[in-house]
Amino acid sequence: MSTCKISIAAVAAAVLVAGCDITPTNFETTPVRVDTKQGPVICQLYTQAQVAWDRAVDRPESMDVETADEICRTEGERVQEGGQPDYDGVEPAALG
Repeated sequence: MSTCKISIAAVAAAVLVAGCDITPTNFETTPVRVDTKQGPVICQLYTQAQVAWDRAVDRPESMDVETADEICRTEGERVQEGGQPDYDGVEPAALG
């Protein structure tokens, strides 16, 4: 294969990759509610293929962000395993 053909192929591949917008926003699901002893946590779950992006969008004031995010990742794992998410009771203000 000539150098020119390789360069054209490399440029074409770069253009295709640059056109991909892989951000968590593209994979958002309807937020879910998780009830805890401290109060409800509203979770933004993403793709069921992984839970790394799952995070809290609302939490009780007495709960730190890290704890709320961990609750949401745990909820994402539960849903991955076939659990039913709780869409009921999600406050519209928490949906941003």
